[in-house]
Amino acid sequence: MSLFFSESAWLSLAATAVLGGMLLCRSKSPGQQRSQVLCLAALWGGACLLHLSFLCSLFLLLLSCFFLCMWSSDQELLPVDQKAVLVTGADSGFGHALAKHLDKLGYRVFAGVLDEKGSGAEELRKTCSERLLVLQMDVTKLEQIKDAHSKVTEKTKDKGLWAVVNNAGIFQYPIDAELIPMAQYRKCMAVNFFGAVEVTKMFLPLLRRSKGRLVNMCSLGAEVPMKRMAAYCSTKAALTMFSSIARVELSKWGIKVAIIQPGGFQTNVAGSPDTWDKMEKEILDDISQETEDDYGRDYINTQKSFLQTMKTMSCPDITPVLWDIQHAISAKNPSSFYTPGKLTYQWICLSSYFPTSVLDYVVQKCFGSRSKPRALRTSS
Repeated sequence: MSLFFSESAWLSLAATAVLGGMLLCRSKSPGQQRSQVLCLAALWGGACLLHLSFLCSLFLLLLSCFFLCMWSSDQELLPVDQKAVLVTGADSGFGHALAKHLDKLGYRVFAGVLDEKGSGAEELRKTCSERLLVLQMDVTKLEQIKDAHSKVTEKTKDKGLWAVVNNAGIFQYPIDAELIPMAQYRKCMAVNFFGAVEVTKMFLPLLRRSKGRLVNMCSLGAEVPMKRMAAYCSTKAALTMFSSIARVELSKWGIKVAIIQPGGFQTNVAGSPDTWDKMEKEILDDISQETEDDYGRDYINTQKSFLQTMKTMSCPDITPVLWDIQHAISAKNPSSFYTPGKLTYQWICLSSYFPTSVLDYVVQKCFGSRSKPRALRTSS
């Protein structure tokens, strides 16, 4: 009981409350609030449990205040001043909302879209200012990337290009890795990884001139082994590592690289029911008879329901993602990683610090399916 009445314990608890509150109030990036407060709580919780002396706790408090002041200064946002930003995958989802958001803030937005005549592109033209320019930009087609680069270069002669946001991405049919056709693996890699790398390489000379920002949209799935999402998560893991290496290599040029790892948000990245039916047919046409006998057609058909479950469990409000991307673009010293979304940071901590057996158990509990392959049903 003496622990809870000691000076160092009270100092630890008070410091946690005060500094944690300051972090929450000062933060301009909601996705970073959890990580900052959790780290602070862990620091002072450890100090309390270790029952440090009053002088040691006081020193720890002063050290925390010093780092808090440094962190607060890093939250300073640079003026918009019509800085130019390229956003890929602006037809819908995060990219579409981000293009609108940045346009309202006063940025000059280049919205790369898969279909410049599609409804998403038309809506951007109608609802946004004249500063926004829609560009035909399939990230899997080098000629379209080159054409977009020429137009951006022409339009940004005075100001230069400040930021590139690699957002374009696609999903795959949610099913066991063994059943995903190689064509779907290759398509996911072509868009989610090679497309982002191609765009990055093409536009880096412009970012070097402005000492600007490279922001890559990755995923929680790059860190957490999420069942039925082998193709998608593998591409995002590749993009995460590419981004981390680029962050180190490009620092000498003054370019800052940020990785966005959102949790579950409602977008149409998974596609329409017609798309699901087409991908399901590809799976049935691709697998061998032996594999089909082991899994069963009914097992493959039931996996489609996971897409609806994802939509139901995902958050409809994508504002935290937009705010974090805005912070990565405009903060004087942006974070290297952003984790917007409910429990996203906790999932990454679980994956990084807990034993694999614990992680696998939690993943099975949270993402497990009641349906079993035919061979496993008959054997049990």
